[in-house]
Order: sequence, then C-alpha cells, then structure tokens
Amino acid sequence: MLQQRLGHRFDDQRLFEQALAHRSHVAESTGASSNERLEFLGDAVLGFVVTEHLFATRPSLPEGDLARIRAAVVSTDALARVAGALGVGEALLLGRGEASSGGRRKASLLADALEALIGAVFLDGGIDAARRLVIELLLDAIDAEAAQRVLGDPKNRLQELVAQRGAPPPSYVVDGRGPDHERHFRAEVRAASVVGRGEGRSKKRAEQLAAVDALAALEQLADEAEEGRARTP
Repeated sequence: MLQQRLGHRFDDQRLFEQALAHRSHVAESTGASSNERLEFLGDAVLGFVVTEHLFATRPSLPEGDLARIRAAVVSTDALARVAGALGVGEALLLGRGEASSGGRRKASLLADALEALIGAVFLDGGIDAARRLVIELLLDAIDAEAAQRVLGDPKNRLQELVAQRGAPPPSYVVDGRGPDHERHFRAEVRAASVVGRGEGRSKKRAEQLAAVDALAALEQLADEAEEGRARTP
C-alpha cells in the first residue's frame, strides 16, 4: 500500500487521492480536482526541507555546491526514480488516453505526483511530517551528491591530504547489517587526528561519506588553526 511505503497515514484521505489525480483523470471525472496545486505546494516544501538539511549537515560546503546538490536531488529524473521505486505510477489516477500512452512511466508525471504527495503530507501532518518524508526518501541521494561535490573522489582526496601532513594512510572499518535485500553499512575512517563516519546502502557509499566527514573535520581544524595564528600578536 502506497501510504504504508510513504510512512504516513492520512487523516484526510481526500488529500491523498487528490495528490494522485492527474489532470487527464479530472477531465473525465465529475467534481474531481487535479494534483497541480498540491504539486506547487510540495515543490516549495521539498526545496525548503532539502535546503534546510544541506545547510545543517554540510557546514563546510560553499553556497554554490549546496545549490548544485539541491538542484540534482530535486530534479525531475531524480524524483521520478524515487517515485517509481515507491510504486507511485501504479497508484496514479489517469485518464484513459494518458494511461494507454504509458503515463504511469513518464518521469514528469511521476515527479509531479511525488511533489503533490509531499504537499499533501504537509497539509495533513504539518512540516515535521513532510520533513520526515522528504529526508527518508532523499537522504541517500543527498549524501551521494554531496560526496561527488568534493574535489575528486573523496577517499583519494583524503589520502592525498593526509599524506601532505606526513600522517599514516587513512584506516577504514566497515560494518554491514541487515538482510541482503536491505543491507546497510556504517563506515569509520581514522585519518591524521580526526575520525570520519558515514552510512549508506553499499560499502563504497559508506566509505565515501566517511571520507567526506573526515575531510570536513580536517578543514575545520585548519580554519581554527588559521584563526589562532591571526589572533597571535
């Protein structure tokens, strides 16, 4: 059931149904409303939640990188992949023509419906419910894009930076948990004087995110050292 996969049970079922109603369905129905207004609202909520999350969790990234990560995560293709995995296409309410022409697989329709569902969750449960939904659905995509924004591969970059400081190579420890179809990995890397941690659905992803975390910590230490030198008479 789609509501179960979303992790939100609607108090107002009309909002859930409207979020799935494409205008082609409305044209063939009496008294129905399309999901376009909810899509408009959901787009704004989605952008806010992703921006808020990036600002809070990526303090070392400049504004330009934050904007590029957000754009990639909320793109039509990215949202369509998430919606497809949730089974949104099967639940869409489409007109006969749109359904027969493959509308349930169209990226634009899937992305629009996912945004409408986010808007509907916001109206039904408030910003906290919408925030939980967005982060649950997009956290892996956010982390992956953030890892790619570090110059070069983050593991290689970390190794180079540590070598420049004359410290031993980074040391990774990875722990995998869960059944094969829902495997989750946690990685920890010790590099120079810092420890970085990351989580992901693959060993590689977890190690990359641990490296990103360690790079951010080393950058912060460098900034603090620079500030200390500047204060020294």
